[in-house]
Amino acid sequence: MEVFVWIFVLTAVTGPSYSADECSWRGSGLSRPEQDVEQVFLRCAEGSVEFLYPTGALRLTLLPHLPGHGVGGVSGMPSSVCVKPEPQWGGAQLYLERGGVLELLVSDTAGPSHIRCFSITPGESPALFLQATPHSDISRRIAAFRYELRGDWTARLSVNSLDTNADTEEGVCRPCNDTEMLMAVCTSDFVVRGNIRAVEADSEQRMSVIRVSATRVYRQKWPLFSSAGRLTHSGEIRTLLRCGVRAGSGSFLFTGHAHFGEAWLTCAPRYKDFLRVYEHAKQNLQIPCTLHT
Repeated sequence: MEVFVWIFVLTAVTGPSYSADECSWRGSGLSRPEQDVEQVFLRCAEGSVEFLYPTGALRLTLLPHLPGHGVGGVSGMPSSVCVKPEPQWGGAQLYLERGGVLELLVSDTAGPSHIRCFSITPGESPALFLQATPHSDISRRIAAFRYELRGDWTARLSVNSLDTNADTEEGVCRPCNDTEMLMAVCTSDFVVRGNIRAVEADSEQRMSVIRVSATRVYRQKWPLFSSAGRLTHSGEIRTLLRCGVRAGSGSFLFTGHAHFGEAWLTCAPRYKDFLRVYEHAKQNLQIPCTLHT
Protein backbone atom coordinates (compact mmCIF):
# COMPACT_ATOMS: atom_id res chain seq x y z
CA MET A 1 0.00 0.00 0.00
CA GLU A 2 1.35 3.42 -0.88
CA VAL A 3 1.38 5.85 2.05
CA PHE A 4 3.04 9.23 2.32
CA VAL A 5 2.67 12.48 4.21
CA TRP A 6 0.44 15.01 2.51
CA ILE A 7 1.92 18.52 2.35
CA PHE A 8 0.59 21.17 -0.05
CA VAL A 9 -0.93 24.63 -0.09
CA LEU A 10 -4.48 25.15 -1.30
CA THR A 11 -4.70 27.67 -4.11
CA ALA A 12 -7.63 29.67 -5.38
CA VAL A 13 -10.67 27.86 -6.66
CA THR A 14 -11.01 28.03 -10.43
CA GLY A 15 -13.87 29.46 -12.43
CA PRO A 16 -17.10 27.73 -13.47
CA SER A 17 -15.47 24.75 -15.21
CA TYR A 18 -17.61 22.19 -13.44
CA SER A 19 -21.15 21.24 -12.41
CA ALA A 20 -22.00 19.94 -8.96
CA ASP A 21 -24.90 19.11 -6.70
CA GLU A 22 -25.12 17.75 -3.18
CA CYS A 23 -24.23 14.24 -4.37
CA SER A 24 -22.00 14.44 -7.43
CA TRP A 25 -19.34 16.52 -9.17
CA ARG A 26 -18.42 16.78 -12.84
CA GLY A 27 -15.75 19.02 -14.29
CA SER A 28 -12.95 19.47 -16.81
CA GLY A 29 -9.28 20.20 -16.37
CA LEU A 30 -9.04 22.10 -19.66
CA SER A 31 -10.09 25.42 -18.14
CA ARG A 32 -8.37 25.27 -14.77
CA PRO A 33 -4.74 25.87 -13.69
CA GLU A 34 -2.72 22.66 -13.59
CA GLN A 35 -1.49 23.24 -10.03
CA ASP A 36 -4.83 24.15 -8.48
CA VAL A 37 -6.34 22.07 -5.68
CA GLU A 38 -10.09 22.51 -5.69
CA GLN A 39 -12.24 21.91 -2.61
CA VAL A 40 -15.42 19.90 -3.22
CA PHE A 41 -18.04 18.94 -0.60
CA LEU A 42 -20.33 15.96 -1.20
CA ARG A 43 -23.32 15.70 1.13
CA CYS A 44 -25.05 12.45 0.10
CA ALA A 45 -24.70 8.80 1.06
CA GLU A 46 -23.87 7.95 -2.54
CA GLY A 47 -22.94 9.74 -5.73
CA SER A 48 -20.32 10.08 -8.43
CA VAL A 49 -17.32 12.15 -9.50
CA GLU A 50 -16.27 12.64 -13.14
CA PHE A 51 -13.04 14.54 -13.81
CA LEU A 52 -12.57 15.02 -17.57
CA TYR A 53 -9.03 15.64 -18.87
CA PRO A 54 -7.73 15.81 -15.29
CA THR A 55 -5.18 18.42 -14.24
CA GLY A 56 -4.23 19.58 -10.76
CA ALA A 57 -6.19 17.97 -7.96
CA LEU A 58 -9.53 17.78 -6.15
CA ARG A 59 -10.03 17.42 -2.41
CA LEU A 60 -13.40 15.76 -1.88
CA THR A 61 -14.87 15.98 1.63
CA LEU A 62 -17.77 13.64 2.41
CA LEU A 63 -20.42 15.24 4.63
CA PRO A 64 -23.55 13.15 4.10
CA HIS A 65 -26.90 14.34 5.46
CA LEU A 66 -28.66 11.18 6.66
CA PRO A 67 -31.88 11.33 8.74
CA GLY A 68 -31.03 10.01 12.18
CA HIS A 69 -27.47 9.25 11.09
CA GLY A 70 -24.13 10.90 11.64
CA VAL A 71 -21.07 10.63 9.46
CA GLY A 72 -19.85 7.97 11.88
CA GLY A 73 -23.02 5.85 11.62
CA VAL A 74 -26.12 5.29 13.74
CA SER A 75 -25.69 5.97 17.47
CA GLY A 76 -21.95 6.14 17.19
CA MET A 77 -21.56 2.88 15.25
CA PRO A 78 -18.89 2.81 12.52
CA SER A 79 -19.79 3.06 8.88
CA SER A 80 -17.89 2.40 5.68
CA VAL A 81 -17.13 4.28 2.49
CA CYS A 82 -16.48 2.39 -0.74
CA VAL A 83 -15.29 3.77 -4.08
CA LYS A 84 -15.51 2.06 -7.47
CA PRO A 85 -13.74 3.49 -10.54
CA GLU A 86 -15.61 3.47 -13.84
CA PRO A 87 -14.24 1.22 -16.63
CA GLN A 88 -12.70 4.19 -18.49
CA TRP A 89 -10.69 5.27 -15.43
CA GLY A 90 -7.35 6.93 -16.22
CA GLY A 91 -5.24 10.05 -15.80
CA ALA A 92 -5.37 10.34 -12.01
CA GLN A 93 -4.83 8.57 -8.72
CA LEU A 94 -7.30 8.55 -5.83
CA TYR A 95 -6.15 8.72 -2.21
CA LEU A 96 -7.77 8.59 1.21
CA GLU A 97 -6.61 11.53 3.32
CA ARG A 98 -6.54 10.66 7.00
CA GLY A 99 -4.59 12.52 9.68
CA GLY A 100 -2.40 14.33 7.16
CA VAL A 101 -1.39 11.06 5.48
CA LEU A 102 -2.44 9.90 2.01
CA GLU A 103 -3.24 6.21 1.42
CA LEU A 104 -3.56 5.07 -2.17
CA LEU A 105 -7.05 3.81 -3.04
CA VAL A 106 -7.03 3.68 -6.84
CA SER A 107 -3.93 3.92 -9.04
CA ASP A 108 -3.75 5.43 -12.53
CA THR A 109 -3.83 1.93 -14.04
CA ALA A 110 -6.62 0.42 -11.92
CA GLY A 111 -8.81 -2.11 -13.68
CA PRO A 112 -12.61 -2.04 -13.75
CA SER A 113 -14.54 -3.10 -10.63
CA HIS A 114 -11.52 -2.30 -8.46
CA ILE A 115 -13.60 -1.50 -5.35
CA ARG A 116 -11.83 -0.10 -2.29
CA CYS A 117 -13.46 0.41 1.10
CA PHE A 118 -12.47 1.95 4.40
CA SER A 119 -14.15 2.41 7.77
CA ILE A 120 -14.93 5.77 9.34
CA THR A 121 -15.38 6.48 13.04
CA PRO A 122 -18.15 8.54 14.66
CA GLY A 123 -17.71 12.25 13.97
CA GLU A 124 -15.11 11.72 11.25
CA SER A 125 -15.48 13.53 7.90
CA PRO A 126 -13.40 11.52 5.44
CA ALA A 127 -11.67 13.26 2.55
CA LEU A 128 -10.59 11.87 -0.81
CA PHE A 129 -7.74 13.42 -2.77
CA LEU A 130 -7.96 13.02 -6.56
CA GLN A 131 -4.55 13.88 -8.06
CA ALA A 132 -4.00 14.12 -11.83
CA THR A 133 -0.94 12.26 -13.12
CA PRO A 134 1.34 13.80 -15.80
CA HIS A 135 0.54 12.70 -19.35
CA SER A 136 1.59 14.22 -22.65
CA ASP A 137 -1.91 13.67 -24.02
CA ILE A 138 -4.86 14.11 -21.65
CA SER A 139 -7.53 14.19 -24.39
CA ARG A 140 -8.71 10.66 -23.61
CA ARG A 141 -8.20 10.68 -19.86
CA ILE A 142 -11.25 10.48 -17.62
CA ALA A 143 -11.05 9.90 -13.87
CA ALA A 144 -14.59 8.87 -12.90
CA PHE A 145 -15.78 6.88 -9.92
CA ARG A 146 -18.82 6.19 -7.77
CA TYR A 147 -18.89 6.25 -3.98
CA GLU A 148 -21.18 4.78 -1.33
CA LEU A 149 -21.49 5.31 2.40
CA ARG A 150 -23.10 2.32 4.04
CA GLY A 151 -23.13 0.31 7.25
CA ASP A 152 -19.92 -1.39 8.34
CA TRP A 153 -20.76 -4.55 6.33
CA THR A 154 -19.39 -2.94 3.15
CA ALA A 155 -15.80 -2.83 4.30
CA ARG A 156 -15.97 -6.44 5.44
CA LEU A 157 -17.24 -7.55 2.04
CA SER A 158 -14.63 -5.75 -0.01
CA VAL A 159 -11.70 -7.85 -1.18
CA ASN A 160 -9.69 -4.61 -1.23
CA SER A 161 -10.65 -3.19 2.15
CA LEU A 162 -8.10 -0.98 3.91
CA ASP A 163 -9.43 -2.14 7.28
CA THR A 164 -9.68 -5.91 6.85
CA ASN A 165 -8.40 -8.13 9.65
CA ALA A 166 -8.60 -11.80 10.50
CA ASP A 167 -11.67 -11.40 12.73
CA THR A 168 -13.78 -9.63 10.10
CA GLU A 169 -12.68 -12.01 7.35
CA GLU A 170 -13.83 -14.95 9.45
CA GLY A 171 -17.06 -13.14 10.32
CA VAL A 172 -18.05 -12.66 6.69
CA CYS A 173 -17.97 -16.38 5.95
CA ARG A 174 -19.43 -17.88 9.12
CA PRO A 175 -23.15 -18.82 9.14
CA CYS A 176 -25.50 -16.33 10.78
CA ASN A 177 -26.73 -17.20 14.25
CA ASP A 178 -30.43 -17.11 15.12
CA THR A 179 -30.43 -13.44 16.19
CA GLU A 180 -28.51 -12.30 13.10
CA MET A 181 -30.84 -14.34 10.92
CA LEU A 182 -33.93 -12.60 12.31
CA MET A 183 -32.35 -9.13 12.16
CA ALA A 184 -31.22 -9.69 8.55
CA VAL A 185 -34.88 -10.04 7.53
CA CYS A 186 -35.56 -6.57 8.95
CA THR A 187 -32.47 -4.66 7.83
CA SER A 188 -31.46 -6.17 4.48
CA ASP A 189 -31.89 -4.52 1.09
CA PHE A 190 -33.33 -7.76 -0.28
CA VAL A 191 -35.08 -10.78 1.23
CA VAL A 192 -35.94 -13.62 -1.18
CA ARG A 193 -36.79 -17.30 -0.96
CA GLY A 194 -35.41 -19.49 -3.70
CA ASN A 195 -33.09 -22.17 -5.01
CA ILE A 196 -29.48 -22.12 -6.14
CA ARG A 197 -29.20 -22.81 -9.86
CA ALA A 198 -25.41 -22.56 -10.01
CA VAL A 199 -22.37 -21.07 -8.31
CA GLU A 200 -19.64 -19.58 -10.49
CA ALA A 201 -16.18 -18.56 -9.27
CA ASP A 202 -14.67 -15.27 -10.43
CA SER A 203 -11.03 -15.73 -9.45
CA GLU A 204 -9.97 -12.34 -10.87
CA GLN A 205 -12.41 -10.47 -8.65
CA ARG A 206 -12.08 -13.07 -5.88
CA MET A 207 -15.83 -13.53 -5.57
CA SER A 208 -18.44 -16.23 -6.03
CA VAL A 209 -21.57 -15.48 -8.06
CA ILE A 210 -24.64 -17.39 -6.86
CA ARG A 211 -27.32 -17.68 -9.55
CA VAL A 212 -30.70 -17.81 -7.83
CA SER A 213 -34.17 -18.79 -8.98
CA ALA A 214 -36.46 -16.97 -6.53
CA THR A 215 -39.94 -18.31 -5.79
CA ARG A 216 -40.81 -15.42 -3.47
CA VAL A 217 -39.44 -11.88 -3.31
CA TYR A 218 -40.37 -10.48 0.09
CA ARG A 219 -38.48 -7.23 -0.37
CA GLN A 220 -35.95 -5.59 -2.66
CA LYS A 221 -35.07 -1.90 -2.48
CA TRP A 222 -33.62 -2.01 -5.99
CA PRO A 223 -34.54 -4.24 -8.99
CA LEU A 224 -31.98 -6.93 -8.18
CA PHE A 225 -34.24 -9.85 -9.10
CA SER A 226 -36.14 -9.70 -12.39
CA SER A 227 -39.22 -11.65 -13.41
CA ALA A 228 -38.43 -14.97 -15.12
CA GLY A 229 -42.00 -16.16 -15.48
CA ARG A 230 -45.36 -15.91 -13.79
CA LEU A 231 -44.15 -17.29 -10.45
CA THR A 232 -40.37 -16.93 -10.43
CA HIS A 233 -37.64 -14.31 -10.45
CA SER A 234 -33.98 -14.70 -11.30
CA GLY A 235 -30.96 -12.87 -9.98
CA GLU A 236 -27.34 -13.07 -8.91
CA ILE A 237 -25.93 -12.77 -5.40
CA ARG A 238 -22.24 -12.24 -4.70
CA THR A 239 -20.04 -13.27 -1.82
CA LEU A 240 -16.31 -13.63 -1.25
CA LEU A 241 -14.59 -16.51 -3.03
CA ARG A 242 -12.76 -17.53 0.14
CA CYS A 243 -16.11 -18.41 1.76
CA GLY A 244 -16.24 -21.49 -0.49
CA VAL A 245 -19.95 -21.35 -1.34
CA ARG A 246 -21.19 -24.47 -3.15
CA ALA A 247 -24.46 -25.25 -4.90
CA GLY A 248 -26.97 -27.06 -2.69
CA SER A 249 -30.44 -28.48 -3.12
CA GLY A 250 -33.53 -27.24 -1.35
CA SER A 251 -35.05 -23.85 -0.61
CA PHE A 252 -33.03 -21.03 1.01
CA LEU A 253 -33.86 -17.62 2.43
CA PHE A 254 -31.36 -15.17 0.94
CA THR A 255 -30.78 -11.81 2.60
CA GLY A 256 -28.20 -9.14 1.92
CA HIS A 257 -27.37 -5.66 0.70
CA ALA A 258 -26.99 -3.83 -2.58
CA HIS A 259 -23.44 -2.69 -3.29
CA PHE A 260 -22.96 -0.52 -6.42
CA GLY A 261 -26.07 -2.09 -7.97
CA GLU A 262 -25.10 -5.68 -7.12
CA ALA A 263 -26.61 -8.01 -4.50
CA TRP A 264 -24.19 -9.15 -1.76
CA LEU A 265 -25.03 -11.95 0.62
CA THR A 266 -25.49 -11.52 4.37
CA CYS A 267 -27.34 -14.69 5.49
CA ALA A 268 -28.63 -17.71 3.55
CA PRO A 269 -30.20 -20.26 5.92
CA ARG A 270 -32.24 -23.11 4.57
CA TYR A 271 -35.83 -21.93 4.57
CA LYS A 272 -37.00 -24.72 6.89
CA ASP A 273 -34.31 -23.75 9.43
CA PHE A 274 -35.28 -20.08 9.24
CA LEU A 275 -38.96 -20.98 9.63
CA ARG A 276 -38.19 -22.98 12.79
CA VAL A 277 -36.25 -20.06 14.32
CA TYR A 278 -38.85 -17.51 13.23
CA GLU A 279 -41.85 -19.43 14.63
CA HIS A 280 -40.08 -20.02 17.94
CA ALA A 281 -39.25 -16.30 18.26
CA LYS A 282 -42.82 -15.39 17.28
CA GLN A 283 -44.29 -17.59 20.01
CA ASN A 284 -42.01 -15.89 22.53
CA LEU A 285 -42.83 -12.40 21.20
CA GLN A 286 -39.19 -11.89 20.22
CA ILE A 287 -39.40 -11.24 16.48
CA PRO A 288 -37.90 -7.84 15.53
CA CYS A 289 -40.18 -7.57 12.48
CA THR A 290 -42.83 -9.59 10.66
CA LEU A 291 -42.30 -11.74 7.58
CA HIS A 292 -45.38 -13.24 5.91
CA THR A 293 -44.22 -16.84 5.83
